[in-house]
Amino acid sequence: MIARGAFHHIDLNVSDLAASRRVYGPVLEYLGYRMVKDEPDGCEWDLAEAGRGAALGLKACDPALRDHVHRRYAPGLHHLAWRANSRDDVDAVHRLLVDHGITILDPPAHYPEYWGDYYAVFFEDPDGMKLEVVHAPGWI
Repeated sequence: MIARGAFHHIDLNVSDLAASRRVYGPVLEYLGYRMVKDEPDGCEWDLAEAGRGAALGLKACDPALRDHVHRRYAPGLHHLAWRANSRDDVDAVHRLLVDHGITILDPPAHYPEYWGDYYAVFFEDPDGMKLEVVHAPGWI
């Protein structure tokens, strides 16, 4: 059964494909995605899950725009968040981030102001995009 209305895929333009691959690859693969495309101008990971899957692609940006800096509070995407099965999952992602030298914005913590049992780690890609892995049972 297809999850009508769920996201199918997200593509992000990045200034340095190799640097971004080093951030997204380990995190997505830990979360169950598998790389299905790895080419000089872009790569993609798919999460195949019986009609509820998703894909995330990275595309090399226009070379003339490589110096553009992501501004989280400007119009456009603020951040991306992925689900975790448990707090232990969030903690494991945090260890993976540390092991790979990925910039951590906020280490794992409980954020009841977002939702009752909201537990998340926040980190950043090379272009300054805020990313999150969250365990929030009962929300969505």
